[in-house]
Amino acid sequence: MRPFFVPSCLCVFVFPFPVACFLTLSSSTVYSPAKIFCIPEALMICSRRDFLKIGGIVTASAALGAPALEAAGEPALGLIFPPLNYPIPPDAKRLYPAGVRFLGNGVGLPGGMTLEGYEEAIPRVLPAAEALAKEGAKVISVFGSSLTFYKGAKFNEELTQKVTKLTGLPATTQSNGLVDGLRTANAHRVALATAYTDTVTDRLKLFLEEHGFQVVFAKGLGYERIPEGAATQEILFKLGVDVYANSKKADALVISCGALKTLDLIVPLENQIKVPVVSSTPHGLMNGVRLLGISPRVQGFGMVFAKV
Repeated sequence: MRPFFVPSCLCVFVFPFPVACFLTLSSSTVYSPAKIFCIPEALMICSRRDFLKIGGIVTASAALGAPALEAAGEPALGLIFPPLNYPIPPDAKRLYPAGVRFLGNGVGLPGGMTLEGYEEAIPRVLPAAEALAKEGAKVISVFGSSLTFYKGAKFNEELTQKVTKLTGLPATTQSNGLVDGLRTANAHRVALATAYTDTVTDRLKLFLEEHGFQVVFAKGLGYERIPEGAATQEILFKLGVDVYANSKKADALVISCGALKTLDLIVPLENQIKVPVVSSTPHGLMNGVRLLGISPRVQGFGMVFAKV
């Protein structure tokens, strides 16, 4: 932070460590952290050596501690994942490289993407939310679309209410991100491509219909667990194009499953089918960042991000 001048006064920003500066009215003054002092210019006499010392301290601080201090000042979005040990998706920092921190916690999903698997995992969501709150999250988002839509819109809403009641924090879900994205796109008729079995895909169809959308065509890849290499970019692109072709010109295409890597598919698919594409992880992040009170608009990742 640089000093700046106003008429007949020097405003000095004091860094978060003691800085000594010599004044004519006293032999020395040690400024306490995180305070701003306004000192008449005539009273302040700092030698070149003093300034060099201060400059050295500031440089060292920037090298060692400034990034951590800056990150600590950014609001944190807490993400709850179905897998137990799941890293923060690369999409997070690609979309929002600055201004937001991302914290993660997993609940474990040993039963896979099945109704029974979700039932077994749901009791661990609230403890995970509490842990994220203690880490400093300002908003909690329950990721894993199917983990939150499988019992319908009311269950999804009640889950966020329980998280808020426990933590005192605003809460949302990845499923809300799908709804948010579709509403931003002003979509009504929706084509639906998923990683799921028909049973779980049908639950998503019902969830979207409860929110006022008409699902005109839906198809899933049929997975309870996604095998390594089974959902490549080529496979997902073809799935998206085929689903849209069967939808008789839907207003938007949804690709659902947080485990699918779709961020780099959005623009190519939109170029091909000429309608907005909404997908679990990218638009789940968009929804969470918006709830933090930060603009989620990003250029280069599709129509919805450019419009929101």
